[in-house]
Amino acid sequence: MNDKKFAVLIDSDNISHRYIKVIVDEVANEGISTYKRIYGDWTNPKLASWKDVLLSNSIMPIQQYSYTMGKNATDSAMIIDAMDILYSGNVEGFFLVSSDSDFTRLASRLRESGMYVVGMGERKTPAAFISACNKFKYLENLAEDDKKEPKAKNGRAKAEPVEQEASPRANRLEIMRAIRTIIQEKSDENGWVFVGEIGNILSKRYPDFDSRSYGFQKLTQLVTSFQGFDVQSRPTSDPNTKLFYAKLKE
Repeated sequence: MNDKKFAVLIDSDNISHRYIKVIVDEVANEGISTYKRIYGDWTNPKLASWKDVLLSNSIMPIQQYSYTMGKNATDSAMIIDAMDILYSGNVEGFFLVSSDSDFTRLASRLRESGMYVVGMGERKTPAAFISACNKFKYLENLAEDDKKEPKAKNGRAKAEPVEQEASPRANRLEIMRAIRTIIQEKSDENGWVFVGEIGNILSKRYPDFDSRSYGFQKLTQLVTSFQGFDVQSRPTSDPNTKLFYAKLKE
């Protein structure tokens, strides 16, 4: 198995140190972090909380002094480093961790060069930056998911809605219509579509798509919440694994 190699670049001016665990864990889900760098003016007392978590997570701090009041030199340093890493040929993608729209052009430029770009930021992140990424992950959703899931009496996690944290660009109605269109276009002769394929297409259309933004841990739960679809589970060779399919209700 060949994991993708990523450069993880964090804008300390716009991201809280409280998210470090979910950032590192999410990168590990996608591949290997070849570069892990965080940018800021480390002489600024406001960044003191970051210093405690950098060593334990093997993240390299990049010092960038604020030369002029009101100007963000951190952004420039991060952009220059990203381009140097791009031309090194050592990675296949980037994690740009920031809620700042100033990285919109950088994300677009990296994608133009064939890089897979994942944005990570808070729900205040401007739509332009979100759209420029292949995929965008809300840190609030990841932090909520990192909390211990409620357990049922049988010891399994309950399939309950989660508290809605992030505000996605597409509302529930738009997502429902998109799912309907995907099923109409991709269904087999019996009208069924693999839910995983629905999720892949939704992520391409809406980089910030995440079922947790709509109150559900799993895409299957979100699809089931709409009245216009039937959802069917199918067993696999692994007794602990099921595949889910959806179709339009007749």
